[in-house]
Amino acid sequence: MLSVSDITVQFGAKKLFENVSFVVNPKDRIGLVGSNGAGKSTLLKIINGQIESDKGEIALSKHVTVGYLPQDGIAYSGKTIYDEVYSGVGDISALKEEIDQVNNEMDEHPDHTSADYMELVETLGELQHKFEALDGFRVRSNIEKILEGLGFKTNEFERLTDEFSGGWQMRIAMAKLLLQQPTVLLLDEPTNHLDIESLIWVEDFLKSYEGAIILVSHDRTFLDNITNKTIEIYTGKVTIYNGNYSYYIQERETRKELLYKSYENQQKYIKQQERFITRFRSKASKASNVQSRIKLLDKIERIEIEEEESAIHFHFPPATHSGRKVFELKNVSKSYGDNLVLNGVNLEIERGEKIGLVGVNGAGKSTLARIIRGTEEIQEGTRKLGFQVALEYYSQHQADTLDGAADVLGTLDSVAAGEIRKQLRTILGSFLFRGDDVFKAVSVLSGGEKSRLALARMLLKSSNFLILDEPTNHLDMNSKKVLMDALHKYTGTVLIISHDREFLDGIVTKIIEVKDKNIKTYLGNCTYYLEKKEAERKGFAEQKINNKIDSEKQNGNIGAGKKSKEQKRIEAENRNKHYKTAKPLKDKIHKLEKEIKALEEYIKSEEEAMAFPEYYKDQKEAGRKTNEYKEKKEKLNDLYHEWMEYTNKLNKIEDSVK
Repeated sequence: MLSVSDITVQFGAKKLFENVSFVVNPKDRIGLVGSNGAGKSTLLKIINGQIESDKGEIALSKHVTVGYLPQDGIAYSGKTIYDEVYSGVGDISALKEEIDQVNNEMDEHPDHTSADYMELVETLGELQHKFEALDGFRVRSNIEKILEGLGFKTNEFERLTDEFSGGWQMRIAMAKLLLQQPTVLLLDEPTNHLDIESLIWVEDFLKSYEGAIILVSHDRTFLDNITNKTIEIYTGKVTIYNGNYSYYIQERETRKELLYKSYENQQKYIKQQERFITRFRSKASKASNVQSRIKLLDKIERIEIEEEESAIHFHFPPATHSGRKVFELKNVSKSYGDNLVLNGVNLEIERGEKIGLVGVNGAGKSTLARIIRGTEEIQEGTRKLGFQVALEYYSQHQADTLDGAADVLGTLDSVAAGEIRKQLRTILGSFLFRGDDVFKAVSVLSGGEKSRLALARMLLKSSNFLILDEPTNHLDMNSKKVLMDALHKYTGTVLIISHDREFLDGIVTKIIEVKDKNIKTYLGNCTYYLEKKEAERKGFAEQKINNKIDSEKQNGNIGAGKKSKEQKRIEAENRNKHYKTAKPLKDKIHKLEKEIKALEEYIKSEEEAMAFPEYYKDQKEAGRKTNEYKEKKEKLNDLYHEWMEYTNKLNKIEDSVK
């Protein structure tokens, strides 16, 4: 379906990629992994055609479409959210305009019996048929479903996109892509701007996605739940693993062990040959043997062992002592103008607690964090910081407070004290500042680099209460692990706003959910919280059903007495009539489904074969198979329409007996 062949990219003397090749098949769910700077985003842009490689090519099968979601940089304006998302389905919106135009011409036509009018009728029928084939009649409901799943409220659909921040703009971009459903979906860190509920919705949507997906993410749980293949980029080369991220980690370690054993065996063999050569080099009787072994060693492909990344361990400065009660809110309310964000919130935080703060975007998580910090005024209630509490707060906006004239190392050195100053280079390495990066001026750093530096600086300060607002957004897997381990061992109190489930599970023992202008506490980690939420949702759905049954009982629709013999006889006759009418249709549908499945499997197999150059070596045979493929595609399309026709008939029959 899509092949990446011999892609090479070079920046100056450094090769980012060298002869990178792999194939993307239909239904592939690929996790693209590697350290920051390995080239994951660059590779996605090459596949999307945004940048060119120095060598190699990207080949697409016919009718394959590619959709790309970047990490950031999206800015829409001038349209409502709904119209912006709708504009993404170009064929459907263009057809809708044509249908409206033909309808207007028919309304204005003076003679409804003329040949011109009948031609308009025929044109309208063809356009409506195309519109139906593209699922155009359901496009509105699909847009609404996607927008709601991504966290937009119904009353926001008609608001202008200009009114929304960068994170929400990225959600609009994702909504457009998910509606378009391209054949190959490229997602670069799609979870960065999502809350937990939206993230889980996106996960469920992608699990049933019809096309292929190539995904870059530092959210391990997200990768594990979606991907079935992992492509690792390391030192400019790719290695393919046929499993999700957890499988990749395990399999990589197994491969490394086998490679190291092979390396050791090869080294032993090489040393044996070298000893023989050294010993008998000067003996004429052994000259031929020596020469043959020299040639043998020259031909051996030497096994290379990858350099292991040194394990980084980071410990916070010892937490200073505080009172048992670290923080307290009593009956706190917060409004922005007429917008009531929090109402009557009561909260107590005790020394040593590790708390995750969750909730949908806009629920008030960051507002609550700023109230706890003391930088957000409240309209009602009281806020009380505990005895000797030393609070440190991190948000990504803190990057703006860094001194642009200072360098990276100096920024940390200015706040570090004691023994930890000896570890500054190591700590900076854990936050992805390596080698000469530590001497860069802060003014030339990217937004993500500044955020990482601001986080590292905050963590070096002496404290006993940390508030962290989305600390993992710009960290890779290894850096996130370092931070997670350090926070787990930290003896102070921690409050974390995050949508990263694995990260939260490794630290917190309590979840506070901000919802409906108040808070609710769950005594457990993030997994426990999500399980309880799912149970609550199921319980709510069951309660709705029970309420409906109770209501029908009260209205006399259920349990109004035993049915009479006449009622039973009429119902039996209706069931029998329905069975006789519906059975032939069901049989026909079942037969069609078997034919459709067989054709789909044939087409999938053929498309996979088309991705390889060998398919086209015999031009005559390739032409024959291509024609056969087209015929089968056309037949499959006809079967789809036939299946739809019979299914609609069956639905009408079944609706009539409900």
